[in-house]
Amino acid sequence: MGKKQKKSVELSDKKISFNIEKRFFKAIRYYPTSMNLDAMEFDEDGKKVGVVSLAFAHIPKEVKKMIKPN
Repeated sequence: MGKKQKKSVELSDKKISFNIEKRFFKAIRYYPTSMNLDAMEFDEDGKKVGVVSLAFAHIPKEVKKMIKPN
C-alpha cells in the first residue's frame, strides 16, 4: 500500500498575509488533519526567506477566521 496523502486546502489564491513578531508571512496551504499552515516568509526588504510550517495555534486570531471560518 502507498503512503496516506495529506489533505490540504490551497490558500495562495486568497492572498492571506500576516505578521508574527516582526516577521511577515503569506499563507500557502493549510493541512486540517495536522493543524499546520505552510507560509512563505519575507524579510524587512520584501525578499523571500523561504517556506515555513507554522502551527495553527500560533497564527493570529483574525487569520484563523479567514482560513477556517467554522
